[in-house]
Amino acid sequence: MKPDYKNWVPKSMVCGLAGGTIVAFAAFMLLGATGTILHGTPRQVCGIVFGIGTLVLLFFTVWMGALHKTFDYNGKRKLSKTIIDGTAKYVTLPDGGTGLDVGCGSGALTIAAAKQNPKATMVGCDIWSGAYKAVFTKNRCEDNAKAEGVTNVRFEEVNAIHLPYKDESFDAVTSNYVYHNISGHDKQKLLLETLRVLKKGGTFAIHDLMSPARYGDMEAFVKKLKAEGYEEVRLIDTTDGTFMGKKEAAWLGLAGSTLLVGKK
Repeated sequence: MKPDYKNWVPKSMVCGLAGGTIVAFAAFMLLGATGTILHGTPRQVCGIVFGIGTLVLLFFTVWMGALHKTFDYNGKRKLSKTIIDGTAKYVTLPDGGTGLDVGCGSGALTIAAAKQNPKATMVGCDIWSGAYKAVFTKNRCEDNAKAEGVTNVRFEEVNAIHLPYKDESFDAVTSNYVYHNISGHDKQKLLLETLRVLKKGGTFAIHDLMSPARYGDMEAFVKKLKAEGYEEVRLIDTTDGTFMGKKEAAWLGLAGSTLLVGKK
């Protein structure tokens, strides 16, 4: 049995776009390119609409297909694995300690961090809903842990907006590309909610698209945490070659990828 962490760009999404492209092209040929059904202005309008629609859908099909290959755990680039393993290296737990992975998806980071800390326990939490609910599930997380032979993990259905844990419950907290997907909520407040459950002296490693448009002034946020007594707080630009280059990040839609790491 092999683990299946799935893909951040599901194959079903690529196939759906490809299907839409075919339908749009068929409509273009039938209603716009030939005079079999329509004539004159209606034919011209349909030709323009379905022609542009075909080109747009074709562009997104090719782009998303390229992203699918780039993120594929079994592909050549394996960018998802690079990011997961790179983030997990910052998750340090004491023997007998417990860490929390917020928005664990298919369990990749939870399991990677558990491997890094075999004498501790990792808890992966998610609501497993929305656009990825058919791809990322609690059962998949548990199956992946079994496939990896990792037993020091468990998975719980929890919402990142309001974590049902007491203050200072975990020895480490981590997350990867989660908060930018939570619309309508202040991203810095989401970070503070995650850091709330971190014990004094615990470590954190949170990776996300921390652009100013999404997160606001993160340098000011770092200063705020330091002023509150955090022992260490750093921002690491992971598009500087750490996980990917800036050009690759731009075409992948991952510009602004940043690791927030440190110790409380």
